[in-house]
Amino acid sequence: MDFFKKAHVELSHWSDHICVRSSSQNSVSGRIKLPSGAKKIVPSGCRAMIGQVAGGGRTEKPLLKAGNAYHKFRVKRNCWPKVRGVAMNPVEHPHGGGNHQHIGHASTVRRDAPPGQKVGLIAARRTGRLRGQAAATAAKADKA
Repeated sequence: MDFFKKAHVELSHWSDHICVRSSSQNSVSGRIKLPSGAKKIVPSGCRAMIGQVAGGGRTEKPLLKAGNAYHKFRVKRNCWPKVRGVAMNPVEHPHGGGNHQHIGHASTVRRDAPPGQKVGLIAARRTGRLRGQAAATAAKADKA
């Protein structure tokens, strides 16, 4: 799907993503619905490919083992594996160390804490379980 007329600016061109386009006959612009759910108005002269995208359903198959996850993220960025702070040594993370895995102090940290100390719940307004009206609102948002 192009964004401008006769341009190769692609909005959605990968597996498991779809754009839905709608326009009227006499309109000079059309509306598209992006994979994110956002709706955009584009000129009706924009081009689009019609059909099923190759590799559809790729994300539905589980990775099953660490080696597959390793090869997936190796070509992307250095974000895997995610090691917890409590599993580290105290020289590597403020939550590290101890005879069993626990943070050992409050997980909240002030906003003006220096880098390296700013881990955990940064400048938390509240901590703990959601209770009362906040819990009901969060549960309703999860269902939607």
